[in-house]
Amino acid sequence: MAPVELRPYQQEAREAVEREWGEGRAKTLLVLPTGTGKTVVFAMVAKDAVDAGGRVLVLAHRGELLEQAADKIGAATGLGCSVEKAERTSLGEWFRVTVGSVQTLMRESRLARFGHDHYTHIVVDEAHHALSDSYRAVLDWFPEARVLGVTATPDRGDRKNLGALFDSIAYEYTLPRAIKEGYLCPIKAQTVPLEIDLSAVKVQSGDYAAGDLGTALDPYLDRIADEMLAAGCMERKTVCFLPLVKTAKKFRGILAAKGFNAYEVDGESFDRAEVLAKFDAAGGGTALCNSMLLTEGWDCPSVDCVVVLRPTKVRSLYCQMVGRGTRLSPETGKTELLLLDFLWHVERHELCRPAHLVAEGEEVARAMTARLEAAGRPEDLEEVEREAAKDVVEERERRLAEELASMRRRKRRLVDPLQYEMSIMAEDLSGYVPSFGWEAAPASEAQRSALERAGIDPDGVECSGKASLLLDRLAKRRAEGLATPRQIRQLEGRGFRRVGEWTAGQASALISRIAANGWRTPAGIRPAEYDPALGR
Repeated sequence: MAPVELRPYQQEAREAVEREWGEGRAKTLLVLPTGTGKTVVFAMVAKDAVDAGGRVLVLAHRGELLEQAADKIGAATGLGCSVEKAERTSLGEWFRVTVGSVQTLMRESRLARFGHDHYTHIVVDEAHHALSDSYRAVLDWFPEARVLGVTATPDRGDRKNLGALFDSIAYEYTLPRAIKEGYLCPIKAQTVPLEIDLSAVKVQSGDYAAGDLGTALDPYLDRIADEMLAAGCMERKTVCFLPLVKTAKKFRGILAAKGFNAYEVDGESFDRAEVLAKFDAAGGGTALCNSMLLTEGWDCPSVDCVVVLRPTKVRSLYCQMVGRGTRLSPETGKTELLLLDFLWHVERHELCRPAHLVAEGEEVARAMTARLEAAGRPEDLEEVEREAAKDVVEERERRLAEELASMRRRKRRLVDPLQYEMSIMAEDLSGYVPSFGWEAAPASEAQRSALERAGIDPDGVECSGKASLLLDRLAKRRAEGLATPRQIRQLEGRGFRRVGEWTAGQASALISRIAANGWRTPAGIRPAEYDPALGR
C-alpha cells in the first residue's frame, strides 16, 4: 500500500523522536494537541522501528484506545498488530507490532512470559498516565526499550513530574499553531455570568473530588441550562462534561425538558455505540452529557460547543475535554468551537480556564481571563491572547523601569538576568520552570563563565536549564546582530526603551555619541522617545 503522506509538523515530530533516541535519550515525549494525528505519527515511528528489525509494543489503558491504535497503524503503514489483552496474547504470532492493555500486562505472571529484551520500542499512548504503578511495572520489565510517550499536554494532576520518567520532550506542536496553520478550528470562549461556589470541594490526588463536585453543582444545573439557551446552544451540537454519572443523567433530563435533543452515556450504557451514532448524525440543538467517559478515544468532528461542568486543576484533562470540539468539519458548516466557561468560585486560584489552552505563562492567562470575564460575549482566544500579552508587556515595562532605577543605584558591572529577559521580552525565560532533573541542577562552571563573558550576572540564574536557554538565546541574538547585554544595560540605564529590540550597530552608534559628549546624553535626544532607526 502507498505510504501515508504526513503533514509537515507530523514529519518533523517523527524525525525529532528518532533523533532523540539516536542521541541517547531513550525515553522521550511527543506533545500533540487532540485532533492533530498523534496516532499516525507514532504509527510511522513504529514502522521505522520494525523496518530496522525491531519489535514494538503500544500501551494503552482502555480497550477502545487499543482498537483505534491497531486500526490506524494498519491504515497508515499496512502493518498488522497482535493483541495482548485478557485471554488474547501476541506470543506465537509473527506480527512485530503489539497493542497491549496495561491492565493485562502489568501482572507479573503475564510479564514473565516475555524476555526482558522482547520489545525494542514501547509507545505509551496518553502518556500523562505513565507514572502510575501499572505502567511503570511494564516499562521496568523491558529496561532497554526505547520509549515514546504521546500526550496532548505534558502535565499531570498529582503534580509528579513526567521528567521523573522521561528524559526529554522531542517535539511539541501547540494548539495556537495548529489553529493558525488550519489543522484545528478557532476557539471562541464565553464567560457565563453564573458564579458557582466550589469553595467547600475537597482536593484528592491533585484534583477536585468528583463526589463533592457533583453535590456542589446540583443546585445550579437548571440555571446552567438556561445560560446554554441564552448562549445559542440550540443552534449547536454540544458535549457536556460532568463529574458524576448521576449528575450527567439529571442534567440530560433538564436539557430535554428545555427543548434540547439530549443524550447521556456512561461506562455502563449497554447502548453506548447506538447513542453515540445517533448523536453523530444529529444536528443543532443536540446535547450529549457524560461523566468523563468521552475525554479520550472518541471523535465527533461536528461538535461545535463544549460545556465543561467538571472543573479541574489538571490542564491535560481540561485540554482533553475541549479537544472533543476542536476538529475541523467543513462539510457540516462548522467554523469555530464555542467554549462556555463559568465563574467558578474556588478558594485557591488553580482552576483551568479557557486561557490556559493558549497562554504560555500564568501572567498572560490571568490577563486573558480578566478580559473574557469583562467581555460578556464569545471572544476569539487567539485575539484575546494577543491583547492580554500586550497588557503584560506594558506591566513588565513598568516593573522594568523600577528595576532599572534600582540597578542604576547599585551600578553593577554585569547585567541582571531579569533586566535582560524583560528587555528582550523573553517570556519563556522569565516564566521558565525546569521539567527534567538535569535542568533543575545548579548552573555548571562552564555555563557561569560563558554567561559572565557575555555580560550576564550568573548569580541571578537559578538552574542549569535556565542557563542553557539563556546561552542559546545569546548565541541566536549574536548571530542576528542584535544588541548585547552590556549595550542594553548601558542604554536602558539612561532611560532608553526596548533596547533589546535594537541592532548591535544601532546601540553602538548611540553609545559612541554619548561617549563623545562626555558620557552625557546629547541635547535634543529624549531617551523615552528615541527611534534608533532615525537616530533621534
